[in-house]
Order: sequence, then structure tokens, then C-alpha cells
Amino acid sequence: MTDSYADGMAVRREVLGDEHVDRAIAGTTEFTRPFQDYITRAAWGAVWGRDGLDRRTRSCITLAVLTALGCENELAMHVRAAVSNGLSADEISEVLLQTGVYAGVPRANAAFAIAKRTLAELGDPTAS
Repeated sequence: MTDSYADGMAVRREVLGDEHVDRAIAGTTEFTRPFQDYITRAAWGAVWGRDGLDRRTRSCITLAVLTALGCENELAMHVRAAVSNGLSADEISEVLLQTGVYAGVPRANAAFAIAKRTLAELGDPTAS
């Protein structure tokens, strides 16, 4: 039997990077510990760790859903993850454009602004 927490933490670190995960873990309190445990096991271990979709595809879906739901606090982190999973700025733009058609222009407009800022922080010259 595998350790779902350890497996989830490994995937979480690979996708989000050690710096982000270390910050999240350092900010964990007794109040937030159950949630951190849950997302590490469920989101990162049980879902992101599956073989059914590659990480590029999972990143596309994640960006689309976060945009559609207006989860702006999560978008920059997942733009970074999408880049580390191999998506280009052009591909991220296409995901947001596609999402705008089905989720609405205001949501896509906000996502484009966040993605543009995040890609520029990552040094992508096409985002400026």
C-alpha cells in the first residue's frame, strides 16, 4: 500500500514547486491542517497523481475551471504550474480564450490579466 500523503506531496511539489509548497506548509495551523492534509491526499495524490491524463492536460482543465468559477486567488499559482507542466504562453492564452466563450468574457478578462502579470514575472517576453 502506498502512502497517499507522501505521494500527494511529491506531485504537489513537482507541479507547484518547493517554494510554494514550503510556504503553504509553513502557514499551516491546527485550524488549517485538516484541509492541507485533504488537498495533499485528494487533489495532489488521488487526482493529479493518476495516469489517465497528462499534467499539461490537467493544467489546461484547471485553468479553465478556475477561470470559469472566478477563482482569481488560485490562478497565478496555476499559471506557474501550467508553465512548469510545459504549456506556452500562447497555449495558456488559447485556454483562457476558449473558456471565455463558455464561462463569460468578464471571467476570462480577469484571468488574462492575472496570467499576463504572472507570465511577465516568469520572464516571458510575449506577455508584456
